[in-house]
Amino acid sequence: MSDTVVEELVPDQWQRLRTLRLASLQESGYAFGGNLDLESAQSEVQWRDKFAKLTYLIVTINAKDIALMSVENLVGDFGATAWIGGCWTDPRYRGQGVLRAMFNFVDQNSETREWKRQGLGVWEDNYSAIAAYEKLGFVAMGDPQESTRVPGKYYQRMIRDAII
Repeated sequence: MSDTVVEELVPDQWQRLRTLRLASLQESGYAFGGNLDLESAQSEVQWRDKFAKLTYLIVTINAKDIALMSVENLVGDFGATAWIGGCWTDPRYRGQGVLRAMFNFVDQNSETREWKRQGLGVWEDNYSAIAAYEKLGFVAMGDPQESTRVPGKYYQRMIRDAII
């Protein structure tokens, strides 16, 4: 991939976060636990407030924003120190190493950011995402859990240690 850059957003870049987040919800909102209509209506202040709890990483290729990941520092949740959420890549760029680039950034910053053990949840029937995470070293942890926001749907927790 030429000119691939992973960067951490800051609150002043909230519009870039908004654009990618809304694109993810429009393309596959069922996967990300959000609501396109509600999030589309959020104010600048609400978007900036998201940075208080989460770190946002984006990937650009040739100066075009194409992927988004959120990372939350955790205390005590199934042994993970970082919860990876809202990981989305524009479908036109999937299979090109974008996810690996984001996790390389997470790994490179794992010591200073306390992201040494990473956890995530993925729908148990999202086989392509599970396979992608497994290629990055994630393993299933425990049995699938029923979703509290989508009754009858189950997700699999996965975990891995940073590759340093």
